[in-house]
Amino acid sequence: DWETGVGDMDGFPGYQDRAKYLAWAKKMRAQNRQHSKTVPVPDYNGQDVCGITVHFLPCDDVKVTTSCWSPRNANYPIKEPIRMKEPKVCPK
Repeated sequence: DWETGVGDMDGFPGYQDRAKYLAWAKKMRAQNRQHSKTVPVPDYNGQDVCGITVHFLPCDDVKVTTSCWSPRNANYPIKEPIRMKEPKVCPK
């Protein structure tokens, strides 16, 4: 489970005017979205395991690996680029 939303401070009114601050905070929270996805975890019996790495991908996708390789290494099992842009339309 994870949450996405707006992470910047655009429009932050400060704390002096409580009503303005509360209205801004409510607007920010309204943009949050809850996500949940069940993903397969690779079998790690009898292998070197360096922990679990979770990749949050565009279109609210997620992949998990237990690989000891660096994401920049050709042997790393998740092949998506490190910084992917969100497409205009996500596949269904």
